[in-house]
Amino acid sequence: MTLARTLILAAALACGLFLALPVNETFAAGPPPVVIMETSMGRIIVMLSPKDAPKTVENFLKYVNAGFYDGTVFHRVVQEKGYQGRGDRKHENKSMNIVQGGGYTANISKKEALFPPVVNEASTGLVNARGTIAMARTDNPDSATSEFFFNVRDNPILDRKESYSKTGAGSFDSTTKAGYCAFGKVIRGMDVVERIHAVKTITRGRMENVPAENVILKKAYLAR
Repeated sequence: MTLARTLILAAALACGLFLALPVNETFAAGPPPVVIMETSMGRIIVMLSPKDAPKTVENFLKYVNAGFYDGTVFHRVVQEKGYQGRGDRKHENKSMNIVQGGGYTANISKKEALFPPVVNEASTGLVNARGTIAMARTDNPDSATSEFFFNVRDNPILDRKESYSKTGAGSFDSTTKAGYCAFGKVIRGMDVVERIHAVKTITRGRMENVPAENVILKKAYLAR
């Protein structure tokens, strides 16, 4: 790191502006950032991975620091049992077990995003293994804003994939499944995530898999 950058970081620390710097500058030389989530069912502690998904981590921390998640609910709990594919993919795990939050208030009203969507970093991020946190999005791969989910089980169906098929003599066609970007992992409180995942769910309006009783994310903040 150059002398100029060292002085900038020192000044930022002195003024309490450490997190205003870009993530790759802020955490490049130090330990990964840790976010604490205080929920109505217990505390969840997450270690983020800026080296794998720098833009995603930076975006998530902007929402954390803005207090956006405080008072939101975990609005979607998907409890699917695994099932097998067929043919040459008969052993593929196609189940999905997640706990999703970060975008809705207690009356299941969607909050307006504060920042532009973030580019999908699933190609460089972590896989969607049990205990990781990942960004939720629409069918547009680059549409993630504030919503996130915890992978309660290994969810390989959510990973980025590339496949190739032969279309003619000596020629191939390739397709890419964009996947969902995992950008950190639970280091404490996975039992809390499991308890949230076990709650009874209902359909509310057009939304399925909504907890029958609100599970509240009281506060999310960066560990100091």
